Amino acid sequence: MVRREKYEAPVVDVHTPSVARMYDWLLGGVDNYLSDRQACAQLLEFAPSSQSLARHNRAFLRRIVRVLVEQYGVEQFIDHGSGLPTQDNVHQVAQRINKDCRVVYVDNDPMVLAHGRTALEENSNTAVIQADMRDTGRIFGHAETRRLVRPGRRTAALFVSVLHCIPDTDDDRDPAALVRRVADELRALGPGNLVVICQLVSDDPAVRENVTRLMAEKTGGAWGRVRERGEVEAYFQGLQVLDPGLVDVIDWRPDSPPPPAELRPPDWVEWGGLARV
Repeated sequence: MVRREKYEAPVVDVHTPSVARMYDWLLGGVDNYLSDRQACAQLLEFAPSSQSLARHNRAFLRRIVRVLVEQYGVEQFIDHGSGLPTQDNVHQVAQRINKDCRVVYVDNDPMVLAHGRTALEENSNTAVIQADMRDTGRIFGHAETRRLVRPGRRTAALFVSVLHCIPDTDDDRDPAALVRRVADELRALGPGNLVVICQLVSDDPAVRENVTRLMAEKTGGAWGRVRERGEVEAYFQGLQVLDPGLVDVIDWRPDSPPPPAELRPPDWVEWGGLARV
């Protein structure tokens, strides 16, 4: 059995929707409550494509993890804002290709912590730690991270559909500042490490405003902002963006032809890509 740090049973607020549990419902999962389902119903009124978008995003995660292991030799992952365990989690995709791949999952949702630790109890190459994804010092200094993430081994930091949960600030808690800080930590581990970033963007001001307001209200402020493409592009400043560039995630090295423009939803998309630090 894998030895884990001691922790108290988490207290889950079932009345306040959780982004992780809402995402679970959108993916067809069962680890959610009435408050989450009701919030999702309201979200679908403003952004009807939300359910298909969540599924496209999950498919992107599977593809990019596979590519990172097969083509870039990544052996270690730090998955920021990992969410509730579902099918084809990062370690499952990566370890099917290389059984020695190591994964650190990071989330501040107590339900994610409880489910993750149970699911990963017998996998010595994985760990889940409870931390705010902005607390880079705690994450990289955590005993489990130090155990699994070894200097000199190719490492990828994942920010898949999570930076929209972080508000804009004028300090080091800003999303762009967070990415820079993690990039610095990756540089310290050695050359050639990588960052994956995608987040919700919309060209429609009404969608950006309505979804941002709804999610902030429903989650008790545990939300940032639906942004525009140019704002997400700024997160990649100082990084080397790799082929095919920054795109709608359904266009990132797809396994099958993506839908034509006229068949795509007009409300919002997950947008981002892969970069080398």
